[in-house]
Amino acid sequence: MTQSDSSPRTIPKSYLFGFILVTTLFSLWGFANDVTNPMVAAFKNILLLSNTQSSLVQSAFYGGYCVMAIPAAIFIKRFTYKSGILMGLGLYALGCLLFIPAGNMQQFAPFLLAYFVMTCGLSFLETGANPYILSMGPEETATRRLNLAQAFNPMGSITGMFVAKEFILARLDKTDEASRRALLETDPEAFAAIAKSDLEVVVGPYLILGSVVAVAFVIFAIARLPRTGESGPGSLDIRGTLNRLMANRRYRGGVVAQAFYVGAQIMCWTFIIQYAGATMGMSKENAQGYNIIAMIIFVSSRFICTFLLHYTSPGKLLFGLAIGGCALTLGAVFLPGMIGLWCLVGISACMSLMFPTIYGLALDGLGDDAKLGSAGLILAIGGGCLMPPLQAMIIDQETFLGLMGARASFFLPAICFVVIALYGLSVTKRSAIQTS
Repeated sequence: MTQSDSSPRTIPKSYLFGFILVTTLFSLWGFANDVTNPMVAAFKNILLLSNTQSSLVQSAFYGGYCVMAIPAAIFIKRFTYKSGILMGLGLYALGCLLFIPAGNMQQFAPFLLAYFVMTCGLSFLETGANPYILSMGPEETATRRLNLAQAFNPMGSITGMFVAKEFILARLDKTDEASRRALLETDPEAFAAIAKSDLEVVVGPYLILGSVVAVAFVIFAIARLPRTGESGPGSLDIRGTLNRLMANRRYRGGVVAQAFYVGAQIMCWTFIIQYAGATMGMSKENAQGYNIIAMIIFVSSRFICTFLLHYTSPGKLLFGLAIGGCALTLGAVFLPGMIGLWCLVGISACMSLMFPTIYGLALDGLGDDAKLGSAGLILAIGGGCLMPPLQAMIIDQETFLGLMGARASFFLPAICFVVIALYGLSVTKRSAIQTS
């Protein structure tokens, strides 16, 4: 089935400029997500942390979403989408600038604070941009429109991965962890000098990112964006909105599914470096190359899956992708060598359309409640805050359930995909009942 002249346009002409401008934000937070994932491995070596300790990078990063999602939604509902975007860009830039004092202090905690502030800003951006895109046209094409905008998120992600590989991981001192520990005991000043140099390498890209975000702030401040999906000041009915959302079974299930999806995504992309290192002795820099391949597959699959939505329902597609993701994750657990690694890479093809599809399904038909409803779905990104430390604890074990810790840890994302599949199946069944 193709879109005929009588069918509603995915992006009406009156919203085209606003759609393009807001879509650039998807790349901006994609960059932040994926320049940060490899920092778990980098901080582990630089500051001599355990996998569990270094995974706190993800807890701080995604913790900002948990804390700020609902305040961001209330702010946007009280004012405008544009106000929320400007607040988000401001906090995003501030978080990047906090890397300067963090680097000077050479302590892990200030970096965690910088990540937290940064993602408080990202929470504003995602809480505002996703429902804003949904509102820029007919409701029947809303999920397709969001999928199109989300397709540009991986562009920023690939750039972030490349920057992490070539401008951070490749430029870090090659002294391994064991040698650093020995140096810390025998020559603390030499160890401090290496750590200082490595942290300066880490800080540099974030300062450039902060400058780019500051420019984006200026552009959005002067741009004339469409006022759509806004009910105006003074229309807050938080209790009533929350009651309606909690009574909506599809929405509740979407929040749960989104939490498990984000957890699976972050685990698969963050710990591919540890997996490749533990199973094949691969260097961090080379392992990050496979992460880039995974993201290229993710991008390609997202465009393909967006096209497939013309021929199948979002619920059915989500179910099929989740089953595929679960099978590939189990392949990473049980299959040897490069076969297991390629299974881990291939999971990205199945994850490609999950976030926007769950998002669109959960907010379908919510109207103005989508502003606060989107906060629950952004709050669900906290799955990336809780699950990586659990996986890191398993990786820190030499063996778990009779398997190498790095392999056994991927049982966690497999469980996540089962939850997502159940949500896709339940949505499909309810839709079939309603249309019968």
